[in-house]
Amino acid sequence: MGPTRRRVVEASALAAAGAAIAAQALAAQPGKAPKKLKILILGGTGFIGPHQVRYALARGHEVTIFNRGRQHEDWPGHVEELLGDRNGDLKALEGRAWDVCIDNPTTLPVWVRDAGRVLAGKVGQYVFISTISVYAKNDKPADEDDALALYKGKDPLAETPDTFRGHLELYGPLKAASEAEAKRQFGEKVTIIRPGLIVGPGDETDRFSYWPVRLANPGHRYGDVVLAPGDGSDPVQFIDARDLAEWTVRMCERRQFGTFNATGPARTPTMKAMLDGVAQGVHAHPNLRWAPAAWLEAHKVSAWGDMPVWVPGFGETAGFHRRSIARALAAGLTFRPLPATAADTLAWFLAQPPERQAKLRSGLTPERETELLKALG
Repeated sequence: MGPTRRRVVEASALAAAGAAIAAQALAAQPGKAPKKLKILILGGTGFIGPHQVRYALARGHEVTIFNRGRQHEDWPGHVEELLGDRNGDLKALEGRAWDVCIDNPTTLPVWVRDAGRVLAGKVGQYVFISTISVYAKNDKPADEDDALALYKGKDPLAETPDTFRGHLELYGPLKAASEAEAKRQFGEKVTIIRPGLIVGPGDETDRFSYWPVRLANPGHRYGDVVLAPGDGSDPVQFIDARDLAEWTVRMCERRQFGTFNATGPARTPTMKAMLDGVAQGVHAHPNLRWAPAAWLEAHKVSAWGDMPVWVPGFGETAGFHRRSIARALAAGLTFRPLPATAADTLAWFLAQPPERQAKLRSGLTPERETELLKALG
C-alpha cells in the first residue's frame, strides 16, 4: 500500500473512530436545559465559540453571535448573527438585552469597557474567558486567589491590538487587567473562567496536535524514535475545547458567578501518562527517547514551542501545570477521555488540506528531531 493510499485509509479509520466517539458523547449529553436562555456570544466562530453555539442550541437556548463576519459556520439551528467590531463598532448591540453574554476573544481592557457601556444592565451574567496565564508567578501550585500579573504600562485602557506585536509577554497582564475591568463594568454578575492550554479538533496552533500527529506519524515523515521532553514525570494540564465550551454553557444555566481555573484532567497526568493516552487514542506504539530538560535547553529546544504542552515541572515553572481546579470540579467541570481527544484531533488534522498538513505550527520538524536524536546519542 503506497503512502497516499495509506494516508487515506488512516484518515478514514480515524474519522470513523472520531464519529463513533462523538456519537457516544452526544448520546450521553443531558436533554434540554430547564430554562431557555437568550445567550449572546462575542466571537462565536473561533476555536471554542462554535462548540459553545452548538451545545447551546442542543440545550434549547436562543443564540446570538457578534463578530466581524469573516468566518462562516453551518449551524444545526437558527443563530442570529450580528456584525460589528470590538474596536469601536458595537452599534449592533445597542438597545438589546440578553440573559447572558459570553466574551470569548477579549485580550484588551478597553474591549471590556466598551462592552460594559453597551451591555451593563442589559445582561444578567457576563462570562469572561480569561487565561491561566494571568498569574504573577508559576513557581508553585496555587489556586484562584493567587496574585495576578500586573500590567506595568501607563494605562491599560489605552492599549490597542498593536500592543501585542512582538510583546506576547503582555498577554497575561492585559488579561488580568481585563478581568478587573469586567468586575468594574458588571459588578457581581461576572463569571471569570481561566482556561489552561485549550486542545482538540480545530486547534490551529498545533500546541497539542503535534503529539497525536507525531505519534501516529501519518505518511511516515518522521523516524521510528520520538524525542520526548524531561524524564516523563513532569505534570501537564490542558482542556478539550468541547469540554470547556459545554461547561461554560452549563455555568450560564446555573448563573454561577465567581472565578474558576478551567484546565484538566481531573487528576493531573505526567507527561508520560499524557503521551501514553495520546498513543492509545491514535493506535500507536511509540519508541520514546527522553531528553533531560537541561540538555534540551542547552540545545535550544524550547518548552511549549518545540516540545508542545510541556514545561519543566521544577524551578520557575514548577506550578504552571499544577493549578488547582477544585472550584471548577465542584461546579461540574467534566472531561472527555484523553484518547478520544487525541483521536478526534488527529482525524481533524488529517482532514485538512495538504498544504495545512505539510508543516506543523508547533513542535519539531522531522529534520530537526533527527538531528537532536543523533546529538543525544
